[in-house]
Amino acid sequence: MTGDRYTVISADCHAGADLLDYRPYLAKEHHEEFDDWAATYVNPYEDLLADTADRNWNSQRRLAELEADGIVAEVVFPNTIPPFFPSASLMAPAPTAEEFERRWAGLRAHNRWLADFCAAAPGRRAGVFQILLNDVDEAVKEIRWAAGAGLKGGLLLPGTPPGSGLPELYSSTYDPIWAVCAELGVPVNHHAGSASPPLGDEPAARAVFMVETTWFSHRALWHLVFGGAFRRHPELRLVLTEQGSGWIPGVLDMLDYYHGRLVAAATRSSTAESKFGAGLAASMGKGPSQVWRDNCWVGASFMRPHEVPLRDRIGLDKIMWGSDYPHDEGTYPYSREGLRIAYAGLPQEEIAAMVGGNAARVYGFDLGLLDPIAAKVGPTVEELAEPLGEPPVDATSPVFAKGGSVRVW
Repeated sequence: MTGDRYTVISADCHAGADLLDYRPYLAKEHHEEFDDWAATYVNPYEDLLADTADRNWNSQRRLAELEADGIVAEVVFPNTIPPFFPSASLMAPAPTAEEFERRWAGLRAHNRWLADFCAAAPGRRAGVFQILLNDVDEAVKEIRWAAGAGLKGGLLLPGTPPGSGLPELYSSTYDPIWAVCAELGVPVNHHAGSASPPLGDEPAARAVFMVETTWFSHRALWHLVFGGAFRRHPELRLVLTEQGSGWIPGVLDMLDYYHGRLVAAATRSSTAESKFGAGLAASMGKGPSQVWRDNCWVGASFMRPHEVPLRDRIGLDKIMWGSDYPHDEGTYPYSREGLRIAYAGLPQEEIAAMVGGNAARVYGFDLGLLDPIAAKVGPTVEELAEPLGEPPVDATSPVFAKGGSVRVW
């Protein structure tokens, strides 16, 4: 925050190269195969075929539109189709053994493109790089490369949905990944959508996906907590993004209950539950709520008004607002209105933390660089203090939808 304006950092934006623009970043031995694949690939996403698709890769357009929306910096998650992927990588199922080499080459091409994209706007973008969990050693090498390449957004942790064939996230198989992220100070991000099993394309399947997808994403929290990742690596940081935030207090209460119940049962060998808690206290260390306080954050994209009263229970230092640019469920070009509907009437220091200060700390943004930009383009204190009456008629973000309530998850 500077003067009478807020420094707004979106903790949830998306970008990627146009399909053919990934070719220079792909290892040469894959060029011919890529040309054959790209010649027949049909992009399934209307928004990536529209005139506005270049918001994903047009650096100058992106800076201009975000500044016009009051945003001075962004955490950049993936969005477009990397080489050899059937769909956007965030939603793509884990590759088979036969697909792994090509898919891994495609993700590494995206990471290298992303490093250049972030370098085109120094200090304004924290790029989130991608890995696959099929080969932990290769993942560790890529994490070290990405940290050295300046991708400050950290790691995008894929999900392990039922049927993926991968070990669950609580498995010790992934310990080298947690170790290197803790060593290098690399945030581990888990974004909604990447952990859901395939459900098909019937109307009911699409509805079930909307109901269940955040729950499948939340699983990363209790898998890492009960798996002891934070006990073994106390510097590890987990960020749960675009999964809502209102579920967190209730889920932490539930996890604390099971933790206490199972640890207690483990001391009573004659009970039926004793085997479920055997070894749990020693393996996981701190209880779930303490792990949340010490190691976890939430990328609370377009935080909804009904979630805001829970901010103290979630942790004011844990919440990072995001616009979800350029998605149509995001707040662009009405981010100021999205901030007003959620935060009007709150103390200035609380708003400043949630809209930028927390993200600056987690992702290493330099506020000394960003504050002077925000002094010109950021939303004013007076502006965000004014409650929003009616939302813009053409706004498409769920933040403006009426009737929202805190969900079970």
